[in-house]
Amino acid sequence: MKRFVLFLLLSVVFIFNSHSQEGVKYGKKLVLKEKTQISELFKNPKKYVGKTVQVEGLIVKVCEKRGCWIDIVSDKEFEKIRLKVDDGVIVFPMEEKGKKIIAEGVFEALVYTKEDLIEQGEHMAKEYGTKFDPKTITKGKTEYRLKGLGAVVN
Repeated sequence: MKRFVLFLLLSVVFIFNSHSQEGVKYGKKLVLKEKTQISELFKNPKKYVGKTVQVEGLIVKVCEKRGCWIDIVSDKEFEKIRLKVDDGVIVFPMEEKGKKIIAEGVFEALVYTKEDLIEQGEHMAKEYGTKFDPKTITKGKTEYRLKGLGAVVN
């Protein structure tokens, strides 16, 4: 009986360790062999827009409503990129915040007018019960993000 319990215990430890080394997989299998630094994407965005890239970093924020996006911290201080997935196709649980991720996605440029940003700000304020002052928006902007295809979280 002691041998059986010892065998069972060792089996559980082995399974847990092998699972944690592989990580939790989301979406499609990762296929790229090279990672691109997040700072490189922002440094040369035109070079990467429309291309599939693989990035690595720490998850610093997860969508609280649907788990449909995460923010990944860059290799450069004060820089992060959002990985957005189709609602319900991939769902990132809140528990992934603070964990390391390797993700693949298509690098996108989203161009917003001043009016778009005001509408977005008003929507977010209503959704989260916060205040928004439209006068804080003075011009449009271009935002870069990844349209998520797959990821592994450790």
